[in-house]
Formats: sequence, structure tokens, C-alpha cells
Amino acid sequence: MSQGVKEKNVCKERVFNDLFRTCSKDLHDFLYYKYGENNNPQDIVQIAFEKLWKNCKNVLPEKAKSFLYTVANNQMLNAISRRKTVLNYSLQKPKDYTAESPEFLLEEKEYHDRLKKAIEELSDEQRVTFMLNRVEGKKHQEIADMLGISRKAVEKRIYTALKILQQKVEINKF
Repeated sequence: MSQGVKEKNVCKERVFNDLFRTCSKDLHDFLYYKYGENNNPQDIVQIAFEKLWKNCKNVLPEKAKSFLYTVANNQMLNAISRRKTVLNYSLQKPKDYTAESPEFLLEEKEYHDRLKKAIEELSDEQRVTFMLNRVEGKKHQEIADMLGISRKAVEKRIYTALKILQQKVEINKF
């Protein structure tokens, strides 16, 4: 911080404003590059600063940046986890009457279970890239821009993820 006076916490408006001015853009960029624009990094930055303000008496100015990054990262992981749960739930077939045989229904359930497990076992980079492409319909260049990597890296991640899924789920096409 630019002020010569050492503060014991970040409750003073001047100290808090200095932190916001110096850290908010870097925190946003960190979240954007790590998790992408679709995960609303600007909202997470606001939540992190809100939590800092609520805990201002317990946070020393020299520890504030670390506090913000930890809170923001945890908040983002929680949001992604909630969306993943929603996605898993949406993959489940609604309970209704069907003319399909019990064997078919069992095979279908086993297939979805294998697919879900295989997707979970992909590396974070492969899973994020694959889901952005196949679930959200993003183009390779959009994903590359979002993750801060080359288009070739995106293509390689998607190709590798497809190969792994083919092996683990035993399918011919995806």
C-alpha cells in the first residue's frame, strides 16, 4: 500500500479503497484466466471484497491480498461444484413410464454412469475444455481466448479427452 502509516486492519475506508483499487483487476484477471468468463469472475471479485469488509477487523492489510485470493478461489470452486451437481442431475432421465425394456434402461443407466465417471476422471484442463466445447457449444478459438492458451492446445485437450472417453466408456462416436 502507498500509505506510510501501518494499519492494524482493513476497516478504514481509505485502506479498503486502496486494496480495491490495487487488487480488484488482478483478482478478476486471475479468476478469468483460471476459470473463464462464463463463471462470472466479476461477481466473485465483489463477493471476495464483501467478505473482506465483513471480516475487516480480523485481516491485517499485509494479509488482505492473500485473503481475497483464497476467498475468491474457494467461492469459484463452490459455484462450479454447484453447477456440476446441476449438470449431473440434468443428465438423469426423468422418472416416467416408458415402453423401453428393463434391460435397455439398465444399459442406459450404466452408460451414463460410466460417462459421468470418465468425465470426472479427466484432468481439470481436459474436462473444462471438453465441457466448454461439447456442453456449452464454444468454438475452439473462443475456448483458447477464454483460457489464455493456443487454439492447438484446445484441440489437443479435446482430442485427448475424446480418446480417453472412448476407451473408458467403450463408444464409437461422441
